[in-house]
Amino acid sequence: MPSTLQSEIKQTRPFKSPYEETLFCVERTAAVLLHRLADTFKPYDITPTQYNVLRILRGAGADGLCRNEIRDRLVTQVPDVTRLLDRLEEAGLVGRERASDDRRIVTTRITKQGLKLLERLDAPVAEAQRRALGHMSATQLRTLIELLALARSPV
Repeated sequence: MPSTLQSEIKQTRPFKSPYEETLFCVERTAAVLLHRLADTFKPYDITPTQYNVLRILRGAGADGLCRNEIRDRLVTQVPDVTRLLDRLEEAGLVGRERASDDRRIVTTRITKQGLKLLERLDAPVAEAQRRALGHMSATQLRTLIELLALARSPV
C-alpha cells in the first residue's frame, strides 16, 4: 500500500528508505503550510519572510537588531538579508540607522507603520494557524513540535 505522500505526489515506486520518505514528507508539509500562510499575507503585500522579520523586530523592541542578528533569528534562511531589509525599508515598515562610533554597525528597527501592520495581521495569522493545524489536538501538536526539534538537533 503506498504511503500518503506517495499518493499525494503520484509516485508509483516506494521511497528508497524511511529517511528519504521522512525528509520529503517534512519538505512537502512545510511547503503546503507555508503556501496556506502566504495567502494570508497577500492582501497586505508582504511575504512570510518579511512578516517573520517584522515579528522579530517587534520582539526586539526599541533596541532593534543588526542584520546578522536578524539573519540568525529567521525561521527560513534567505540568501540576502540586506535586500530583504531594503524592501521593508522602502515600504516604510522598518528603519535603519548607522552607529556613529562604528559605521559598520547598522541597527534595524520596526517603524510605527510596521507595528500597525503587525497589529492588523495578528488576528488573521492566528486564524490561519488555527485553520492549518486546528484539526490536531494539543497533545499531537506538542508531540510534533518535539519530534521536529529532535530531527533538527545535531547528530
